[in-house]
Amino acid sequence: MDKFRPSLPFIGAMALVVIASNYLVQFPFDHFGLKDLLTWGAFTYPIAFLVNDLTNRRFGPAAARQVVYAGFAIAVVLSVWLATPRIAIASGSAFLVAQLLDTQIFDRLRARAWWQAPLISTLIGSAVDTVLFFGLAFSARFAFLDVWTGAEDGSLGFAVPFLSTQVPLWVSLAVGDFCVKILIGLAMLAPYGALLRVMPARSSGTV
Repeated sequence: MDKFRPSLPFIGAMALVVIASNYLVQFPFDHFGLKDLLTWGAFTYPIAFLVNDLTNRRFGPAAARQVVYAGFAIAVVLSVWLATPRIAIASGSAFLVAQLLDTQIFDRLRARAWWQAPLISTLIGSAVDTVLFFGLAFSARFAFLDVWTGAEDGSLGFAVPFLSTQVPLWVSLAVGDFCVKILIGLAMLAPYGALLRVMPARSSGTV
């Protein structure tokens, strides 16, 4: 337990972000005509990459992976009560793959300019997360997840106008979600840069 104690605040922060995002992704952002392009979850989830990157910088990739695993387990268990089982499955799968990828990319780029590692790892991780989450959660191709979980069909397969064509609603939501993740990922560079002044980097002996 002692080895986890320094990263407990990061584990708690990660769990809160993912639980909130699991719940909020079910609600379209019904403002400015964006209800077919955006959900509220898009505004909270990118904070998970900030938590991951700060853990990685302070304690190293091994500790970051611990935060990812712990946040994954806590979030999936609790999100069952806050969202449908299919949402929980999709969120957990996308979260685990995207965050572990973020950890690896950040660690490889950590010696570069201070903004490159968090920005590049967040952009790539966000792209992977969006494709996995929306595909598993809402595509008709994975509707069998609703059958064995006993949930209602969450395919969101009906077509909506998008760039002069018709696409399933979940596709337009995924595009909007990714665009917001990019914007918030850029915005997260500000608190990340500010925290660099007060948060020491990992010691040379950290793996």
